[in-house]
Amino acid sequence: MKVFGVAGRSGSGKTTLLTRLIPWLKARGLTISTVKQAQEAFDVDKPGKDSYMHREAGAREVMIASARRWAVMHEYREQAEFSMDELLARLTPVDLVLVEGFRRWPHERLEVIRAATGKPPFFPEDPLVVAVASDAPVSGCALPWLDLSDIDAIGALILGRIGR
Repeated sequence: MKVFGVAGRSGSGKTTLLTRLIPWLKARGLTISTVKQAQEAFDVDKPGKDSYMHREAGAREVMIASARRWAVMHEYREQAEFSMDELLARLTPVDLVLVEGFRRWPHERLEVIRAATGKPPFFPEDPLVVAVASDAPVSGCALPWLDLSDIDAIGALILGRIGR
């Protein structure tokens, strides 16, 4: 599986970009999965639900399944957090996994910058950023710049980087 990332500060538009890129890439015949970095304390489960009680009782993994979808929640408890390879190995193989966040993982990425956030970019210290997508040109950036609204150009960059 090929892996390509989208990184950026909170509020920069990473999720919005991905929700536009996924159908663009699918229309070109690629199968896509995503991995999204969340806050450490996130929980997709709710107190009072049976699955929540299973986890609270000590189950390492709880699978919830229906006729339309399934999900597995894995508790690390005494384990170390999984590496990129360990997490990706749990996905069904696809053509491309788009990663939102996880800047410590060793994969190429596009940095999303929105001038209004007023926050410093990652690219000066992150050698895995291969291009920048933003709502305005970024001063001092020698990397390729893409307009954040130009999905064709951003998609083409990703396809080129993954060899498609």
